[in-house]
Amino acid sequence: MRTLMGYLAGLLFGLGLAVSGMTDPARVLGFLDLFGAWDPTLIFVLGGAVATNFVGYRLAMRRPNPLFASAFQLPRRRDLDGRLIGGAALFGIGWGLSGYCPGPAFASVAGITWPLAAMLLAMLVGWFLARALPSPD
Repeated sequence: MRTLMGYLAGLLFGLGLAVSGMTDPARVLGFLDLFGAWDPTLIFVLGGAVATNFVGYRLAMRRPNPLFASAFQLPRRRDLDGRLIGGAALFGIGWGLSGYCPGPAFASVAGITWPLAAMLLAMLVGWFLARALPSPD
């Protein structure tokens, strides 16, 4: 049941990305171009995501446990370290250069282009590199 729920959540997430235009790198880059031809339409996607998350977390956390698991899996660390800040910076740079973040990139694989393939390859290399680096813990 957990696998099915994970699949359905991912399918809903991908559908939301496609409907909102987040899989179109030109739209995302237009949104990030504050001093050029700024496209403000994705601010509504952000607003909808924040509102849904705000309400959803409040409702979910009232429950003693999730519907399909024995306990909630919440992050325990609250500190900022170089790996987190560096990873966030690289993520932002990659998103700004390519117009893709990981979710929309995977949702766009059906219409793969060379820039998308390069972004996915760079993301995989970064993932393996991050796993190879020693953890500060």
